[in-house]
Amino acid sequence: MDDLLKNTEEKMKKSIAVLKNELMSIRAGRANPALLDRISIDYYGTMTPINKLATITAPEPKVIIIQPWDTSKISEIEKAIQKSDLNINPTSDGKIIRLVFPDLTEERRKELVKLVHKKGEEARVAVRQIRRDANDIIKKMDKNGEISEDEKLKSEESVQKLTDKYIKEIDKILEQKEKEIMEF
Repeated sequence: MDDLLKNTEEKMKKSIAVLKNELMSIRAGRANPALLDRISIDYYGTMTPINKLATITAPEPKVIIIQPWDTSKISEIEKAIQKSDLNINPTSDGKIIRLVFPDLTEERRKELVKLVHKKGEEARVAVRQIRRDANDIIKKMDKNGEISEDEKLKSEESVQKLTDKYIKEIDKILEQKEKEIMEF
């Protein structure tokens, strides 16, 4: 039973990690180098993320600077950024690319909050699915006579406590991200 609970908790932690990673790539009020994590270019036949081809810094709250190690790829990086969902026009001097982020409009902030809630709901569904899988294993063990009725009830209760804990954590993460997006 302990192994089942540990395994269940590990899976739930991974769901939280995936959610945090996805939320990092959603633009809040500040320029964050993680926004570029999803953008890749064809680097000599291999699709490679920009953050593996350049130094990316955010020297100011509204500016990201990309300094590619291979300056011959600057135009490709610029095109990839323009095609992305960032809605930013990069400027380049041949050595570095500068991204200046305008303030978000109220409408765009609301769209981003909706996206955040959608990602949060996906994480909640994943956690509930993990709970369902764990409970199925517990029921199968009970049916096969491997555990007693008391152990079954205690295990299901433990799985539910884990589920509640991680759903609460998801809600806290979402609330924090929404606050970050809505602040001016």
